[in-house]
Amino acid sequence: MPFIANTEEQRLAMLDELGLTAEQLFDDIPAELRCAPLRVDPGLSEQEVRTRMAGLADRNVSDLISFLGAGYYDHFVPAAVNALVYRSEFYTAYTPYQPEISQGTLQAIYEYQSMICRLTDMDVANASMYDGGTALCEALTMAIRISGRKSLIIDESVSPIHRIMIQSYTDNLGIERIQTPPSAGCANRDRIIEQLNNQKTAAVIVQNPNFFGCLDDFSDLAEAAHAAGALLIVSCYPIALGMVKTPGAMNADIVTGEGQCLGLGLNFGGPYLGFMATRKKHVRKMPGRIAGRTVDRQGRDGFVLTLQAREQHIRREKAASNICTNQSLCALTALTYLSLLGKHGLAELAALIADKTEYACQKLTAIDGVKRKFPEKSIFNEFVIELPYAAGEAVGRLIESKMAAGFPLGRYYPELERCLLVAVTEKRTRHEIDRLADALEDLV
Repeated sequence: MPFIANTEEQRLAMLDELGLTAEQLFDDIPAELRCAPLRVDPGLSEQEVRTRMAGLADRNVSDLISFLGAGYYDHFVPAAVNALVYRSEFYTAYTPYQPEISQGTLQAIYEYQSMICRLTDMDVANASMYDGGTALCEALTMAIRISGRKSLIIDESVSPIHRIMIQSYTDNLGIERIQTPPSAGCANRDRIIEQLNNQKTAAVIVQNPNFFGCLDDFSDLAEAAHAAGALLIVSCYPIALGMVKTPGAMNADIVTGEGQCLGLGLNFGGPYLGFMATRKKHVRKMPGRIAGRTVDRQGRDGFVLTLQAREQHIRREKAASNICTNQSLCALTALTYLSLLGKHGLAELAALIADKTEYACQKLTAIDGVKRKFPEKSIFNEFVIELPYAAGEAVGRLIESKMAAGFPLGRYYPELERCLLVAVTEKRTRHEIDRLADALEDLV
């Protein structure tokens, strides 16, 4: 059946009954606002579609060595992850409104939440969100509900992609955004504390590792924020939590992050996974759903949705969020990935990535004319190098060598036009890192 089931004869009969032409249906729309006529080619057969798609796929550079990061990373995904997740009972599962027939889905969500809590060292996590950026946006509106205030302090070493999303979320809500420039690649304590207001500030928003790959300990900022009656929101990279201090140990109030690195491929931009965790005292202000564990009349374990503060369950004006949903399949993927790694496996993976990153940093900065930006800061999987010319130019030329050398920071930080953000994961080999160094040295 075609997408529009009506035949041409049926369409003409309906228009005849109305006494209108098809064009007259759109008379109320001003001509300057109308779309141009669609030029859609006739349909293709199945064989023709396959040939066409194969030709498009061949245009992808499949052997490109990627040192790109900036929040989305080229990690290895064990075959067992997709083998389990793509089972039909998981792949086609819908929102578990009826717990008596959704025990498997509810248990998977419950286990996912438990893992996020252990990973972040927080009390409670929700059933997941769209992606890391929207999770951060939901966290700041959650902080506003908790505090009753409408001013935010945002460190500018938080992902600029996420900061643009925050702007989109808050522009028409009367929320004040105070952005503080970083100092030597990390959050500027003096500027942030200077902006803290006991009557206005709802939250301080930071990231670890930040957009420049620098690690930080925000315990002091948590103390300062709490003294002013504000919350500390930390956006984090979950694999780094295998070896660095957790947001919970820093006394953060809300923790968010992008879960793409937990078994989800880059996939040309999605679907991804946002996670959110908080303190138990704030759970009633958390958006989305929470799956809980209980017992039935016979004392048997069972799983239910214990919190559903969203527009489908309560009046729209009282909903914690009108746009959030849980990414159950992506959350199940993250759960499967973390289960296969285990506690010690995650720590080993984090250590391997940190070691490879250090090797790459030493190799690249050994090139004459290349130096490390923010050398006094600790790094995990990313670092910034400064080149003798525009970083965007270097990236363009290195593509010819089939290497995506990194992310040119001048796009979001004009003062860093010659700086390149280089990311390393466990997939990057010594040989690939050496190739990048040799190619970059040829350019310099």
